[in-house]
Formats: sequence, C-alpha cells, structure tokens
Amino acid sequence: MKQPSSQLDQAYQLLTSEDDGRVCRDIPESACEHQPRNFILHILSLAATKSSDGLIDPKLILSWLLAQLGASALIIGQLVPVREAGALLPQLFTSEWIRKRPQRKWVWAAGSFVQGLCVAGMVICCFTLTDDRAGLAILILLAILAVARSFCSVSYKDVLGKTVSKSTRGTATGTAGTIASASVILFASLLTFNIIPLSIFTLSITLSIASGLWLIAAALFTQLNESSGATDGGENATRGLRDRLSLIVADKQLFRFITVRALLVSTALAPPFMLLTGTATKTNANQQSLTALTQSGTEGFLSQLGLLILASSLAGFSSSYIWGRLADKSSRNALIVSALIAGLTLASTAIIHITQPVWLTTVWLLPILLFLLMIAYQGVRLARSTHLVDMAHHTQRANYTAVSNTVIGIVLLLGGLFGVLAELFGVTLVIGLFAAMSFIAAALAVKLKNVQS
Repeated sequence: MKQPSSQLDQAYQLLTSEDDGRVCRDIPESACEHQPRNFILHILSLAATKSSDGLIDPKLILSWLLAQLGASALIIGQLVPVREAGALLPQLFTSEWIRKRPQRKWVWAAGSFVQGLCVAGMVICCFTLTDDRAGLAILILLAILAVARSFCSVSYKDVLGKTVSKSTRGTATGTAGTIASASVILFASLLTFNIIPLSIFTLSITLSIASGLWLIAAALFTQLNESSGATDGGENATRGLRDRLSLIVADKQLFRFITVRALLVSTALAPPFMLLTGTATKTNANQQSLTALTQSGTEGFLSQLGLLILASSLAGFSSSYIWGRLADKSSRNALIVSALIAGLTLASTAIIHITQPVWLTTVWLLPILLFLLMIAYQGVRLARSTHLVDMAHHTQRANYTAVSNTVIGIVLLLGGLFGVLAELFGVTLVIGLFAAMSFIAAALAVKLKNVQS
C-alpha cells in the first residue's frame, strides 16, 4: 500500500530537486506530511484550468467563434475587457468574504465548477443561437465566468501558501503551465496543419472539452489537505474597502510591486498591435482593430488563428517550468528579466516597422517576435504570482491579492485607450509605448525586495 506514496514522493522530488521530499517552509506543520500529495494535486488542478483557459482564449478563439456566429464588432470587442477586468475588479470586495472560510479550497473548487458550467452554456449557444443573440449570451456567460474566476484567484494564492512549501510554489505553477501549454500546442497544431477543420462545430467540441476540464479540476482540488486558517478580519466589503486600499500606501513594497505589475500589462496588451504590423503594408492595418480583422473572415486570418495559438503555447511550454524555478530562487530577478525581454522585443518590433516594415510580412519574423513576447508574458505571470505570495504574511495574502488585482483590473479597462491612440497615431507609437513601459518596469523592479531570501 505504500507504493503509490513512494511513487508520489519520487515524482515530487524529480520536479523539485529536493533531497528531502518533505522540506517545509512557511506552511503549517500539519501540511508537511501531505506535501508531495498536495503538490501534485495543485499541478493537476491548475494544469486542467490553464488548459481550459487556452482552449477558450477570448482574444482569439471566442472572437473567431462569435464572428462566425454573426455577432457584431461591438460585442466581440468587449470579450477581452470583460474577461480580464471581470476576473480582477470584484476581488477587492470578495476577499473579506473568502477570509471567513476556514478552508478556502472549497471556494476555488466552486469557482472552477461555475466556470465549467458557463462554458457548457456557451456550447449550447453555439448550436441554438446566431447573430447578436449568440454574441450577447456568450458575453454574459463570459462575465459570469470571469467573476467565478475572481473567487478562484483570491482563494488560490491563500491555499497555495498553506499547502505547498515556499521553495516549490513557483515550480508547481510553472509545471502546470507547461502541461497546459502542451495540450494547447496539440490543439493549435491540429488547426495549423489542417488535421482538423476550423469550424464552429470543431470549436464547440473544444469548448466542451474545456468545460469538462474545469469540472475535473474542481473535483481534484477538494482532495487537497488544507488546514483551517484564520478567519478574523472578515468584515463587510464596504466597511473594509478603505483599510484594504490603505495597504498600498502603508506598504511601500506593495505599492512598488503593483506599479511594476501595472506597467507590465504591456505584455498582455501588445500582441494584437504586433499582429497589425504584419499586415499594415498590405492592408493599411495601421488603422484597423483586431476585431475588424477577425470579422473580415479572410483566409490569412483563418490560418493565423492556429499559428498564433501555436506560438503562444510553445512559448508557455518552453519557458513556464524555467520561469517557475527562477521565481522560486528570486521572483524579483524573474520580473526584471521578463520585463527586459518584453522591452527589447517590443522595441525591435517598433524599429523594424519604421525602417523595414516589409520584413514583418514575412512568414518567420513576426511569429518569432510574438514567441519572444509570450515568453516574457509567461515570466511576468509566474514571477508576479510567486512574488505576491512570498512577500505577504499569511494573514494578509488574500487582501494583498485582492488589492493588487483590483488595481490591475482598472488598468486593463483603461488599456482600451491604447486602441484610440493606435487609430489616431498608428500602431508603431503604441508598441513603442509598450516597450517604454516594460523598460521602466524593469528599472523599478530592481528596488523590490528579494522576498525568497
């Protein structure tokens, strides 16, 4: 009967390179004996949800799907803001409620379950609705999914901090990211090489798989051995709003971290503008939005869908584990390196677009630039997540996460202004601004504390 446990220990040690499979740092003593099991459950649950995220990507997959269903540009244009801001903005108000739960794994599991149901609803919409009715229904379901995701985001970091050793948290999330990227790479490859047709039916099946993965993740997460945590401080959201926002002023490191993270939203916002540089010399895409390109239904964009998913997934697959290990050693340095990679990639794109724009229409250059940017994006995501968990005391993790994510949600909503700038002054200026933001973030990150030491 000990064989499964032994195999679990071996898998844990293989992934973490720990001599002692139960080394515990900054977690309750009761969680030490369950460390390998909790570590593997985190990887499996997170890999399932990350895979689902990739399979319903609003920026690419849902945008294409709604365009084919006949939804208007107005609705399609709301997909990314609703998904991103909707997952972040509610967190300031939900963190106190979550703190009242002694075991927060149930919050995460419920959030994952609701996300699975929402995507199942999207599949039904694909077969029963068309035009703006389909678009609006899917947008509403995406909004509900985003709110459910916000509960998962706040509760996850707290559960991670209580169940996984400090020295292996980045490895757990990084490994999950690598597994998820591999699954999305498989899907993107099937599309890119025309092994499966790009159709509404195909994407409906894809959404069904994503729905199932979210439901499986919910079931797995309930099996974590999580000790009951402190529930004090769980007050009404309105009464606690000022106190939580005051954390930004009271903690200079938190303020600097949020500033760095806000500047690095450039890595998330830049890809659509980079894509426009690849078609500007042929179609004057300097004055087009990503939604317009999506709705055009041209052969070029249809083939780009698979290639873009493939480039993004390959970047995650090849770098997530490495970023996770680097973040475990120094999340500050991981932030600096990823910010510099993003800055150099974006600056190179802007310079090439000014001096040799035709190069960006070739088959190889733009995919390489997008690949590099996605590597930086993966680094930012893993490093900021690990840094926030490790910098915060266990009694403040949920509040720090909620404050940080709410501020970033507002920043992402304001990110729509970059589209206005692109319309007025062209995509080159916007990409240049993104590059500057990345370099400034790298400079500011130097002053962050090395919270792993």
